[in-house]
Amino acid sequence: MTIFASSKPVRAFLCGTALITLSACADGLDLDFRGTTGNKFDTTTAAINATQNRPIPDERGVITYPNYQVAVANRGDTVASIAARIGVDATDIARYNGLAEDTQLRKDEVLALRNPVSTLPGGAQTGIPTTPGSVDITALAQNAINSSPVTTSALPSAGAATPEPIRHQVARGETAFTIARLYNISVRSLADWNGLDKDFSVREGQFLLIPVAQDQTASAPTPLAATTNPGVGSPTPTPPSAVKPLPAETPVAAAAPIVAPVAPVLAKPTKTASASRMGYPVTGAIIREYSKGKNDGIGIAASAGTPVKAAASGTVAAITENTDNLPIIVVKHPDNLLTVYANVDGLKVKKGDTVSRGQQLAAVRAGSSDFLHFEVRKGFDSVDPLPYLQ
Repeated sequence: MTIFASSKPVRAFLCGTALITLSACADGLDLDFRGTTGNKFDTTTAAINATQNRPIPDERGVITYPNYQVAVANRGDTVASIAARIGVDATDIARYNGLAEDTQLRKDEVLALRNPVSTLPGGAQTGIPTTPGSVDITALAQNAINSSPVTTSALPSAGAATPEPIRHQVARGETAFTIARLYNISVRSLADWNGLDKDFSVREGQFLLIPVAQDQTASAPTPLAATTNPGVGSPTPTPPSAVKPLPAETPVAAAAPIVAPVAPVLAKPTKTASASRMGYPVTGAIIREYSKGKNDGIGIAASAGTPVKAAASGTVAAITENTDNLPIIVVKHPDNLLTVYANVDGLKVKKGDTVSRGQQLAAVRAGSSDFLHFEVRKGFDSVDPLPYLQ
């Protein structure tokens, strides 16, 4: 399941970028949030683990691993057309993947197979990505098995060169982002392996292949260092001459020992709450991640009506509205920090109020998506809120 923000709140949240930029000026805050900056929510993040490419399927679109098989859709495929191509019951494969037989599939979308299908002779893919110019030993062995009169229903081994990908079934409430974070991979790799759309949509019950990280593969052995014959390659130092005596050494008189003063007993420092540490304004999963210059805050899932609390003590610097009359709350804190709360209604404070950490400011607005947009800004720049919340 994927939660999306409507275009109106998105424009409202990020129209404040230019105004917040002026917050460091000594003359006060310019709090007109009605300008447009062209920003929009974006959840693009750098890959946590570099991952391999997905193995190439056979000509029917089947990838075979030691313990399971998957079918990969071509452009224009339906569940029924894939079932006909690989010779399985369309009703069974549709029910197993939570789809209808006539469901139109995206290119490279993956369907899980309940029962194994026979592999193709002539180098059928066995779950190992091959390198151009290399010899695929597994494919050669499989050809020999397929050409023999003995038949078997067991799945062929994928070999030890590449670990078998985990097959994850999407549970209710999960998104592509939470699944990628769970397995420490990038959401882009997850989308490439499973043919997800540009919004990274997933559905409850869908099977996803978790990309294999490159650092899981066996590394090549380190070549041994070259050796040389004794006495070759390093010059022999010239020994001291027996004719010319060594210069006389004048020992330096030992200095008087220095008595270190007794270290004073310092009082144990008192731990004080840092102004940079904040509490979560609402409790929920992060469904929109921070991306500098693209998404200046985070989206936190919360049901409509959930109280929105101040992340830290401060003063309500502004309460403004966008062109759709959606309120935006700006709270100023020490050390030139600002927090921004959007997609809210039911305001409990007004401009100029002093608020304490955890005090309710408003409630989450009911709309097409239930979430709170939250930003932290320091001076002219937006910063990632997570380090302040952890």
